[in-house]
Amino acid sequence: VQLQASGGGLVEAGGSLTLSCVVSGETSSIYTVAWFRQAPGKERVFVAARSWGGVVEKYAESVKGRFTISRDNAKNTVYLQMNGLKPEDTALYYCAARKFRPDDDSSESSYDYWGQGTLVTVSS
Repeated sequence: VQLQASGGGLVEAGGSLTLSCVVSGETSSIYTVAWFRQAPGKERVFVAARSWGGVVEKYAESVKGRFTISRDNAKNTVYLQMNGLKPEDTALYYCAARKFRPDDDSSESSYDYWGQGTLVTVSS
């Protein structure tokens, strides 16, 4: 399984941005896809997750109501729509995927596959 993230950029506070993650390879083995982010000098943290075959979603409290994770089945692409961006959302954003296991969707260690990061910078 390979993941290719894109869509990062520079945006003003209050603006919007949509990240994309194209998933390829043995996608039939995927159970959950997610986005994580890593701010400068900080650890990587959970942002949002979605079941690959269904509609179950989970969000970090810090982005709930502002960010939406979605999937285009035909394109095998996962999106992260980010609205109401704040300077504290500035980070390197990673998409990730995992196989079926009774693990915590918000735990970094639960994920088997990672894309490269895409940088989001929010100016004040």
